[in-house]
Amino acid sequence: MPTRHHSAVATFNPRLPAGLRLPDLTAADLAIVPASQATWEDLQAVLGARGYASTCQCQRFKLGPYPWRESSVAVRQEHLRRETQCDVPSSPTTSGLVASLGGAAVGWCAVEPRSAYTDLPTQRTKLTVRGEDAADQAVWAVTCFATRAGYRRRGISRVLAAAAVDFARERGARAVEAYPMITEPGVEITWGETHVGTRSIFEAAGMTEVHRASLRRVVMRLDFEPDGRPPDTQPSTKPRRRHP
Repeated sequence: MPTRHHSAVATFNPRLPAGLRLPDLTAADLAIVPASQATWEDLQAVLGARGYASTCQCQRFKLGPYPWRESSVAVRQEHLRRETQCDVPSSPTTSGLVASLGGAAVGWCAVEPRSAYTDLPTQRTKLTVRGEDAADQAVWAVTCFATRAGYRRRGISRVLAAAAVDFARERGARAVEAYPMITEPGVEITWGETHVGTRSIFEAAGMTEVHRASLRRVVMRLDFEPDGRPPDTQPSTKPRRRHP
């Protein structure tokens, strides 16, 4: 797998006529690296210059509602840059993954120890109800996705969800969780709701529903065996995606 991408500018994916869509992308189509191995310009190209992703900078679950509302986008960017360690490939830590297609950064996924998210809404995680320790650093969480404008609805989040599971396991997680929306075929919901992901992409990544947080939200989880494999699986003879 490539270890670094330097170009945030590439041929733009043109808007298709109504009713037409490009085929979904697969893991073979995308290069996925820890954000520390991507450039800051790559990540900002994914988040864009307007819209919720650009405004939030993946800080809503970090800063809390009041500090988040009172902070500027520039301050949120400073936090995100420090957390991701973009442009610092030797960094032992980062807070997510960046996906690229043909040299263009096209997707972002936030994944790190659950304890790093100091303001994950309790009504979504249900930690107390589930008997979970919020300070447990061995449980990781996949909390947010962003897809670059022009590349949406092509399955990039699905590929990133699977990569996030691999990444958490390879970094020593005991388990990985997500708190996605439930979507129904043919029913439109806003991107601002599905930035946390959908149940189907986490099911495809091997997670199962462990708690119904509300009518529209679930808690998904995958526990790993001590050797890093999901339960009840045999060691694979196929090469795995590697993340330094």
